[in-house]
Amino acid sequence: MDRETSGGWVYIMADRYRGTIYIGVTADLPLRVSQHRAGTGSDFCARYRLKRLVWAERSNSIEAAIAHEKRMKRWRREWKFALVEKANPAWDDLFGLMT
Repeated sequence: MDRETSGGWVYIMADRYRGTIYIGVTADLPLRVSQHRAGTGSDFCARYRLKRLVWAERSNSIEAAIAHEKRMKRWRREWKFALVEKANPAWDDLFGLMT
């Protein structure tokens, strides 16, 4: 698979409304979220039991997704919350919408 044309996803996992969050990047969002929900996606998500996908955005390239993830990780916490709440005010788990 060509890295430039495969695209990527930036996503936010959470444990609850305005709780602990994790920002990640992946080429295969359903697989990665499934890993997080099973406790194998990342040590951070497993430790804080982050199983709720609350926001995701597709990029044209994995490189663009990685750059966006790095920018978002430098944002203030309130900015991240505002981003989630603009698209998902109730912080619902969006995983079911993918399958």
